Formats: sequence, C-alpha cells, structure tokens
Amino acid sequence: MDYPNDQAPGAPVRSGIPEHGRIPKYYAVKAHIALLIEELGEGGLLPTERDLAERYVVARETVRQALRELLLEGKLRRQGRGTVVAGPKLEQPLSLASYTEGVRRQGRTPGRTLISLDRFPCSETLATEAGLTRGEPVWHMERVLLADDERVGLESTYVAVARVPHLDSDFTPDSSFYAYLHDRLGIAFGDADERIETVLATPREALLIGTPPALPMLLIHRVSRDTQGRPLERVRTLYRGDRFSFSAHLGG
Repeated sequence: MDYPNDQAPGAPVRSGIPEHGRIPKYYAVKAHIALLIEELGEGGLLPTERDLAERYVVARETVRQALRELLLEGKLRRQGRGTVVAGPKLEQPLSLASYTEGVRRQGRTPGRTLISLDRFPCSETLATEAGLTRGEPVWHMERVLLADDERVGLESTYVAVARVPHLDSDFTPDSSFYAYLHDRLGIAFGDADERIETVLATPREALLIGTPPALPMLLIHRVSRDTQGRPLERVRTLYRGDRFSFSAHLGG
C-alpha cells in the first residue's frame, strides 16, 4: 500500500525531511543504508565504511555519522570488526509481569548474572522511597540481565531482609526473583508505582552491560507492594535503548 509522502504508519513525519526540503547529507545516506538493511535482513553483513562512501559518493565521516545513528537506534550492531543487521528489539510490557516472562514471550531465553548481593542498614532516602524503616536491614542485589546470553540490562533490587531472610542461601541468582517470592515464599505482588526516564549509563554500568557510555539507556524505577499493600521491593533497572522498547495496554 502507498502512503502520502511515503509516510508509513508510525514512521517519522515526512520521513524526517525538513519543511525547507534541504536534507542533511548524512541523513540521506542513512535513509539509503536503512533500505540496504531491509534487503540484507537480520545478521546480514554491511559493506565497509569505504565501500559505502564510494557507493553513495560521500566522505567516510558522512557514512560514519549515519552508521552511528543506526547503531544507537538498534538497527545495526557491531560484530567483531564488522557491522551486521540487528534483530528486532525486545518488547517489554509495562506490567507486574517479570522480566523473565516478557523475554520468554518473544521466544528468547532469559538469564541473569549476579554482580553482588549485600546486606546493609536501610538509608533514609531508601526508606522514604520504598516505605521501609530507616536502619532496618535490607538486601541489595545487582544482576546483569541477559537475553540469549546477550547482555541487555542491569537490575538493582532492594528488599527488606525481614521479607526474604535467606535470600543469600536459598535463592538461585540467575532465576526470577518474582517466581522465588511467589513459589517459595508465597508472596504475591499487589501493585507497583513505576517511572521511566532516558539516561546515559555510568562508566561502570556501561562496562557491566558491555555498551559504549554514549548509548542511551531506558531507566525504570519501580516500587512494588504485596496484596496487603505492604512494601515489597525497590528496583532500579537499566535497559539498553538499542535493544528494548516498552508497551502498555490502556483501557478507557
């Protein structure tokens, strides 16, 4: 089907062409490469910067700028010394469903790598945010999120030791914390408050996730409660902006 001005549903208005009609050279190259990406398909190897510069009769820096944007948008990814077409982004529902459920729904294998599990007195800030008591013992668990062994995020979970006293001994770190709470401890999630923002990872976070520090991240803050309304967890999760999108069903 043809759309006005090649305007497919969901695409940028007029495909990003300014009203004055003058298109930046790098953007024109980016549009050409986007068409090439569709032809190559997932995993397809992109020609070198030199080959692309010769093909589109532009400077290599112009090609480099176009590739940078396509990499940040998640349409391409580096593989060794080359650049290949990336697969579709993982779509994570904004719901009380766990990360594990969301990834499995898309035919991917979820996983986690434990970075640290520490116990310390609850700070005043954390107590205010999570509805806990200042000074009470809390666990802090930090894990790298995986999808088919690809590092895609970093999750920090804070939970009162009183709710999960044996987290350090009877929880498998690469498994779902939600499943552990429900199946092992009989704790059910009731509701949660969630906030999303765009940030850049710190150098440490970028190193753990395996991304450049300049890559935009989606940061989700969540405070969860059980079915009795009691505080349950405070979670801070970074998701790679080039590998994730989020969806929600809104009712009227």
